[in-house]
Amino acid sequence: MKKANHKYERVNGEVQRELSDIIRMDIKDPRIAPLTSVTDVEVTPDLKFCKVYISVLGDDETGAQTIQGLKSAAGYIRRELARRINLRNTPELNFVLDNSIAYGMAMSKKIEEVMAAQDGREDEAEEAGKEEE
Repeated sequence: MKKANHKYERVNGEVQRELSDIIRMDIKDPRIAPLTSVTDVEVTPDLKFCKVYISVLGDDETGAQTIQGLKSAAGYIRRELARRINLRNTPELNFVLDNSIAYGMAMSKKIEEVMAAQDGREDEAEEAGKEEE
């Protein structure tokens, strides 16, 4: 059973690499943002379907336009994937917008703000302690 897991991890990795290359180099659709990356790929064990997680640097509208552009180019992308990777079946691609990178950046910014506010309070407490002496 363990070999099957490694096999699907390898398939997922190879599909992710090729999809990333196809989207970056071959697609010329103006709706697709230049800073688009494939963050993860989940291919079903029967190789019929593939869920592709796409991250886009920009606002929500840019992400929605990029997903629309990728959906319209899905046939071409699937054909190129079949040409580049020798699989029993070429999976049907389903593109999903992945906001985890933007969410992580927002959380990091909030943590930095809290840390800065906490440092400011500690500085004020030290100054107040010096004034009492």
